[in-house]
Amino acid sequence: VQLQASGGGLVQPGGSLRLSCAASSGFTLEYYAIGWFRQAPGKEREGVSCISSHDSNSYTAESVKGRFTISADTAKNLVYLQMNNLKPEDTAVYYCATDGVPGSSCPPPGGWHYWGKGTLVTVSS
Repeated sequence: VQLQASGGGLVQPGGSLRLSCAASSGFTLEYYAIGWFRQAPGKEREGVSCISSHDSNSYTAESVKGRFTISADTAKNLVYLQMNNLKPEDTAVYYCATDGVPGSSCPPPGGWHYWGKGTLVTVSS
């Protein structure tokens, strides 16, 4: 399984970005739990949001709730992270990941086994 996050960039505080997570051919994201994580310089990796489309479950961290929204486009086989009202503290490399277990719901922190290359989000004026 290969995942790839994209859509990062430089944005001013209060701005928006939409990140996309794509999978390698033959891997249907709809069947798996897909999570978004971020890691800021000098900080530990943090779970941001997770979605399991097959059972319509999702989770969003309190630190971004109300600003970030996770969604899936099954036709395009993409999972998005819509980020609104961005703050400087949202600056980080963002990654998507999966546990690789079909039909599972969002796993605990140790349950993510496949990670994509990240995309850098910089929030600065």
